Amino acid sequence: MSLTHILRGSVSTTPLLSHSHTTTPTTKPHFLHVTTPKPTTTTTIPSVSVSDISSSESWAPHSWTSKKALQLPDYPDPEELRLVLNTLESFPPIVFAGEARNLEGRLAQAALGEAFLLQGGDCAESFKEFSADNIRDTFRVLLQMGIVLTYGAQIPVIKLGRMAGQFAKPRSDAFEIKDGVKLPSYRGDNINGDAFNEKSRIPDPQRLIRAYLQSVGTLNLLRAFATGGYAAMQRVSQWNLDFVVHSEQGDRYTELAQRVDEALGFMAAAGVTVNHPMMNTVEFWTSHECLHLPYEQAMTRVDSTTGCYYDCSAHMLWVGERTRQLDGAHVEFLRGVSNPLGIKGVLKQLSGLSCFHSNGAQDLCSSR
Repeated sequence: MSLTHILRGSVSTTPLLSHSHTTTPTTKPHFLHVTTPKPTTTTTIPSVSVSDISSSESWAPHSWTSKKALQLPDYPDPEELRLVLNTLESFPPIVFAGEARNLEGRLAQAALGEAFLLQGGDCAESFKEFSADNIRDTFRVLLQMGIVLTYGAQIPVIKLGRMAGQFAKPRSDAFEIKDGVKLPSYRGDNINGDAFNEKSRIPDPQRLIRAYLQSVGTLNLLRAFATGGYAAMQRVSQWNLDFVVHSEQGDRYTELAQRVDEALGFMAAAGVTVNHPMMNTVEFWTSHECLHLPYEQAMTRVDSTTGCYYDCSAHMLWVGERTRQLDGAHVEFLRGVSNPLGIKGVLKQLSGLSCFHSNGAQDLCSSR
């Protein structure tokens, strides 16, 4: 599981989490997704406006096609791909623009040090491992971590799943060679199969439809878990107590789990019972890497409330290390959508990296 978090203006050196985010407060927070292989000191990363990407340039969901696009599959039948994308454009959005705006507000709190961001999920989702149990287990782990962090930090924890759309995988090489046989690399279940044979490795546009449907199903179940009583604080606290009893590492967390349980008992005695909405529901958000640009374009919608473009495949998107070139197609696409955004990279690379124009998407919105 990949886990990330936000701390105010600095990169945390805690060994418990493998990634960290840092931001400076702006009207629209954009987050740097930082890998710190040898964390030794606390480092502040400046946000720098992009000088060669003008926010006043015209933008449309297809603008990225005029830029160099990396990490995209080569489909043997472009016409079939076009038909699939047209179908996706006609489908309902997976998330709604208002939800993404709500997340933006929560992340602004994190940028000010008033909240803590916890992100987790699989490196890549798959079709064959798609099940209610797997979705539930990931959700449950994030809730368990969230309640401990909330108690320890005494601030709200924003729970962001790396799920309901995290299929595509960036590859170092376009092809894979085994026993003298050269085939296209496996790029994720929404593009091709992982079995090493020609039929499996040919990019298939129909997989995008299945990825959409699985994302919708995943988010539907997550919404039910988040609002249907499964996420009640007392239930999550009991899970942590059970972990302490049945896990070999449990002894290390016995006292903490008991203190959390005592705090919930005090709240119940004060009248904040399990029937209170704050105690039995939770906000939960989704995110994935913005990699397959034709799919992301097909999922982009104009918000009827604000007139802004949102990529409605997820609440938050990020651009990866292999696709964050300022003059590249992925940055061009993301500069026009109003979702909360992230950039992934190694710390020393990001320390000199020019980030997105802080208000680029809003500027484009207001010019429409």
